Amino acid sequence: MRVLVIIPTYNESENILKILDKVRETLPDAGILVVDDGSPDGTAEIVESYGRDSSDKVNILKRAAKSGLGSAYRAGFAWGLEKGFDACVEMDADFSHDPAALPELTEPLSRGYDLSIGSRYIPGGSIPNWPRHRYFLSRGGNIYASILLGLGVADSTAGFRAYSAEILRRLDLDSVRAEGYGFQIEMTYRTKQAGGSIVEIPIRFVDRVAGESKMSSAIVIEALGLVTWWSLGRVWGFIKRLGNGAPRGEDVKAS
Repeated sequence: MRVLVIIPTYNESENILKILDKVRETLPDAGILVVDDGSPDGTAEIVESYGRDSSDKVNILKRAAKSGLGSAYRAGFAWGLEKGFDACVEMDADFSHDPAALPELTEPLSRGYDLSIGSRYIPGGSIPNWPRHRYFLSRGGNIYASILLGLGVADSTAGFRAYSAEILRRLDLDSVRAEGYGFQIEMTYRTKQAGGSIVEIPIRFVDRVAGESKMSSAIVIEALGLVTWWSLGRVWGFIKRLGNGAPRGEDVKAS
């Protein structure tokens, strides 16, 4: 199975060399694609220099400006599918996602799963040193999304995950517009709607130790608003099917 690890970056010069080394150490046969959104701190130049000495295993996709996490991953998925990779991994550059967990995260795809999520909220998962208010906001948002969208997933906002190329080809990636937490929820929702199989793997999530966090309250609010909108679409679709006398079938597509 050819695996591509996609790492979006914006001003990650303090972390990028260390994370590239660790990923290559853990998954030596994997490809790595750094998607850089015009980092003014020289992140892209560091990756380019590193890539020249990495036997073509490390590549850089440079974009002109900061365009959002979801947009970066969509670009990375498209690149990976075009190059013929069998699986695409989402991973942060700041060591909040432990590279040592990559083999366990990707292994379920070799057994036929379409989406493997590194989960903080199943037995064995943990988030050390998080303030209580942040934990409840994240945990509550995940419960809200799971109930309203029928996901059956404990951590749909998790950003450490692996997709099979097959499921990515079945999804209409060009129509996915959410960013941040919302992007992860939408991709989970669309995978479930497309009949994809989902598994959660426990991980230990830690806050970054270098660089600046890209998360904001606006991204959280966006995610919760989108979940509400998508759930209304599910309800409306169900009502229309009842009115037509049709069986329940699949939920309507997220939009």
